[in-house]
Amino acid sequence: MAKREHLDFELSFFEDLHKRIPKDVRVASILAHIYTQTGRINDGLKMDRKLVRLTPEDPTAHYNLACSLCLKNRYTDAVRTLRDAITHGYEDFHWMQHDPDLQEIQKHPDFCALLKDLKIG
Repeated sequence: MAKREHLDFELSFFEDLHKRIPKDVRVASILAHIYTQTGRINDGLKMDRKLVRLTPEDPTAHYNLACSLCLKNRYTDAVRTLRDAITHGYEDFHWMQHDPDLQEIQKHPDFCALLKDLKIG
């Protein structure tokens, strides 16, 4: 099975599963990842927002939402959400500086200020 066909199968499977158990965090997280991987950034953003609502204390949910916001060119919102992720315990600052999903904000003044606040920029 080709990669695209495999992703289409997984997408269909997890969308159906999500309809049946819409509050399952694992299913929503996988679905958000598949949406982003297949270029369905708007759907991924919606799912990441849902994950933050379902798990408001989860730093990874906030981090992934920041990535989706960045992919939508909403850089100020992305940095604000990264700050939320850090407030909730996100600590992988090395990855944050090298994550391809955050590439577009690397030189954004708000991101640079965040790094300075963390004393790593």
